[in-house]
Amino acid sequence: QVQLVESGGGLVQAGGSLRLSCAVSGRTFSNYAMGWFRQAPGKEREFVARISRIGGRTLYADSVKGRFTISRDNRKNTVSLQMNSLKPEDTALYYCALDPDVGTYSSAGSYDYWGQGTQVTVSS
Repeated sequence: QVQLVESGGGLVQAGGSLRLSCAVSGRTFSNYAMGWFRQAPGKEREFVARISRIGGRTLYADSVKGRFTISRDNRKNTVSLQMNSLKPEDTALYYCALDPDVGTYSSAGSYDYWGQGTQVTVSS
């Protein structure tokens, strides 16, 4: 049974930082690229960041480039998202997902399994 469990969300003031983590079980973690997506109320789920299977390549949405950093630890089966200089528009439910690397990395439909999400709220 595949499980992805996100943690680390919370309430932070604009300009602050949060670090999200996602623990993965039930699959050989190093066989998958990993992605982070987010969904704000009334909006579609949108791509945030992606990291390759061994972490050598990262991709970011333009809206978070330079502020967010994705990383992974294949020994611990975890992927993290360090979020700095947070803005109110970053407020959303953040999800991690497994990417089998057979589709478009920025498309949610390309990802196999998802966590239940962790809420990030940035106050102005």
